[in-house]
Amino acid sequence: MSDATIDHDAFEAEQRKGITAWVKENLGGEVTEMERLARWRPQWRVNFTKDGAQDVVFVRGNRPIAGDDDLRFEMDVMMVLEKNGILVPHIYGWIDEPKAFVMDWIDVEDRDPGMFHTAIHAPSSMTEDRWQAMLAYMGHLAKIHDVPVSEFTHIKGMKTLETAEEIALRQTERMYRIGQFTNNIDSSLEFLQLWLRRNVPTHRTEARFLAGDAGQFMSSGSEIVALMDFEIAAIGDTHWDLACFRGRDSVESMGDIPALYREYGRITGQEVDLPVVAYHTANFLQLSAIAALTFMNPHIRGANWIEGVLEYASISRRAFEAIAELQGIPLDDDLHLPEPVEHPWEASGFEKMLVDIAQLPISSAFQEWERDLLGSIPAFLRNYSRYRGWHESETIADIERLTGESYGHAAEADRALMAFIQKSGADRDEALVPLLHRKVLRLSMIIAGTDPDDANPLFHKLPPILG
Repeated sequence: MSDATIDHDAFEAEQRKGITAWVKENLGGEVTEMERLARWRPQWRVNFTKDGAQDVVFVRGNRPIAGDDDLRFEMDVMMVLEKNGILVPHIYGWIDEPKAFVMDWIDVEDRDPGMFHTAIHAPSSMTEDRWQAMLAYMGHLAKIHDVPVSEFTHIKGMKTLETAEEIALRQTERMYRIGQFTNNIDSSLEFLQLWLRRNVPTHRTEARFLAGDAGQFMSSGSEIVALMDFEIAAIGDTHWDLACFRGRDSVESMGDIPALYREYGRITGQEVDLPVVAYHTANFLQLSAIAALTFMNPHIRGANWIEGVLEYASISRRAFEAIAELQGIPLDDDLHLPEPVEHPWEASGFEKMLVDIAQLPISSAFQEWERDLLGSIPAFLRNYSRYRGWHESETIADIERLTGESYGHAAEADRALMAFIQKSGADRDEALVPLLHRKVLRLSMIIAGTDPDDANPLFHKLPPILG
């Protein structure tokens, strides 16, 4: 049965049935309540009773676009970390249907969901307690990096790396190949991958275990309770993990990032190489931008299309900001939306979709936050319709100035830009980085319907680190 014809309430009920049966068989408990959480993936808080006592576990499901072994990979990594004394939730085991694994529920105030759609409406903030926890996290991160690589090499996808190129690029080259396979490599992502290959920090030759998407933890007051989210754990350069703080800062406040680096250097006894962190900022953001586009597959059940648009626009722009800081390239963000051009048929159709989506009934399989996400798609397309002509004409003009040629339409110009990028070397970075930065900044402006606004997380600039 296709996603178009499936009974989604029945599907959710079947998943809950599988979780309930697993809890009874493996934990000896009777499920009393189950809540699906607002996240990128299916996840549930599951309350149950055992011998008259109340307990709760966290069930982490598979991403809609994940590979066959991706979720089990994360579980295996967390089990190794727990064995090595890292503060991760205890893993109880694997569920076949639905594909998920079960761990301790961390009973603290929930951290930010880490989604742009949420951050735009409720921006993240940094309390004093959370800041003290952030500083403490750097010690936990140092311990993660000290777990021997040999502890992980039995896990599929984890292997010892030898050369600086392997250490720097293994993660993004893999994601780049996925992007090519799914037809998701555009001119911006092509440039970023070529730039990363040209600028490998060749003096970084020590491979260590990485959290992969570092900076994610649960805290109570200033105390760290558990480290979370190891789905893109890897072997590589520790400075990749340090770069993650800059990458995540737009949706989840990381505080004074240079101070975090100083604390990590104090704990490890090794000064952080900030230009290498800048390189890996572009590296981490490149991987994340390609991933955001793969999440947008409209045919995959549960794929968060609008979050992919938001992430791609912000993440790829910030990757160019990382390169610009590292290479001293000036950027122009003094851009302004023109007056909107209304197209009556499109405007009326998108407005009708917004009205009808707002009236859709919610259920356990289609919650209010999911309805909001669905409604954000015609809202974005309505704005795109208003400003598409401006976006395309400005981009074509930029490309024509770069190449000295003329183009009849946006697709022709973008093909020419892709060809130009593929034959260009480092001497063209100063021209290409600002052009591509403007291109994705315009997309953010269309999404927001405003000029760049520092109060909107979609426009948050990359925190500088090089002084």
